[in-house]
Amino acid sequence: MPTPIPLHFSHGNSFPASSYRKFLQHFEAGYDIGYIDTLGHDPRYPVTDCWPGLVEESLDYIARRYREPVIAVGHSLGGFLSFLCAVRRPELFRAVVLLDSPIFCRRVSTLLWLGKRFGFIERLTPGGGSRTRRHEWPSREHAVRHFEGRGMFAGFDPDCLRDYVAAGTVPAGEGVRLRFEREIEYRIYVGLPHDFPRYRGQLKVPTGFIGGNASEYVRPGDIDHMRRHFGILTERFEGGHLFPFEQPAQAADAVKAMLARLGQGGAG
Repeated sequence: MPTPIPLHFSHGNSFPASSYRKFLQHFEAGYDIGYIDTLGHDPRYPVTDCWPGLVEESLDYIARRYREPVIAVGHSLGGFLSFLCAVRRPELFRAVVLLDSPIFCRRVSTLLWLGKRFGFIERLTPGGGSRTRRHEWPSREHAVRHFEGRGMFAGFDPDCLRDYVAAGTVPAGEGVRLRFEREIEYRIYVGLPHDFPRYRGQLKVPTGFIGGNASEYVRPGDIDHMRRHFGILTERFEGGHLFPFEQPAQAADAVKAMLARLGQGGAG
């Protein structure tokens, strides 16, 4: 029987990795799946600007958890971290797939730096609402009804929404609250790296990008930047920024197709 291929998954900001159950189940045959369930919550790895602590947290886990180089699949925050980790320690990786995590061109990176420097970074990221959004409900069922059809959750597969509430809430008093701390979510957003252009020419690991056609975070300039300066293969997916939750089976198929393009097909 073939040895499972190690696959390290990294989640999006505020979405615990275990809430991607329906997406990740499509990799259970042929892959040894590992993840950090809630990035940024270990006080040994504080969340600061450009996320050096999150990179260290991920690299320490990968070096400890796997015995051979991994395929890294990361969504949003997780994709950015997978890229940064692969640049830093390429020997730990055999391939990387970024899910709606565009490696920003110089123009966007400069805008992010200016946002931090002059205090308008909250207008450039979703961080502005992180500290004030509702985070407690009388029950998990109340939480499901709260998110159902609302905002970014409107396109969720129903099972994925329930997985998010099950994995993303913990008991609190007579009800439940979000497991992902709002302050950590906020610090991750406002610390979004603005220095990606400095890594030009440093990516040595085969890497692919899959971006949602309806995602507001995927820009033509970033697509061109990834291709020209990093050699990243790019594909588009019929969905929004949260497409692994919207169409989990199709998203998994797209990842497997990208892995085949990267010379890593055959598992699953």
